[in-house]
Amino acid sequence: MPTIFSHAAISLFAGGALGRCRIAPTLAIIGGALAALPDLDVIGFPLGVGYASQWGHRGFTHSLAFAFGVVGLIALVWPRARRPAAFAFLFACAVSHPLLDMLTDGGQGVMLLWPFDHQRLFLDWQPIRVSPIGARFFSARGLETVYSELLLIWLPGLAMMTAAWLWRRWRRLKAKSSHNRA
Repeated sequence: MPTIFSHAAISLFAGGALGRCRIAPTLAIIGGALAALPDLDVIGFPLGVGYASQWGHRGFTHSLAFAFGVVGLIALVWPRARRPAAFAFLFACAVSHPLLDMLTDGGQGVMLLWPFDHQRLFLDWQPIRVSPIGARFFSARGLETVYSELLLIWLPGLAMMTAAWLWRRWRRLKAKSSHNRA
């Protein structure tokens, strides 16, 4: 898995790229939490739940069904999430987690299609170093993970967000200039 920080950052980068007019900061923050949520399944390790179990790490909590269900529950209690654009954004944030995990070079794969299919999936391209779990994160392997995430997640995400911000700013200035000429 990528680190919990990178999972959340993807949603924040997307919210920043879309801008406050489309994605309110509250929605982006909830999206970040949803992107990190599936990794709560690691509580199964000390409880004796095996990794390969559908209830284990990267099992049902990493599925499209889980993402849809959690976003649906949020929409039940938060009217703003019922708006189609907000629901779609939150769903995309939740689904970003298993998709990022499918890009990692370790683990047993992701049960993306649970409950219909219990096969664990990876993408053909796996450029992101898998993050060590627990205290092992503070090791050379953890530094390799941070480096790969910096190059493959954080820098592109920041670049995308900055480019979108500059584009919006340029359009506002252009519109203001055209308005002043009229």
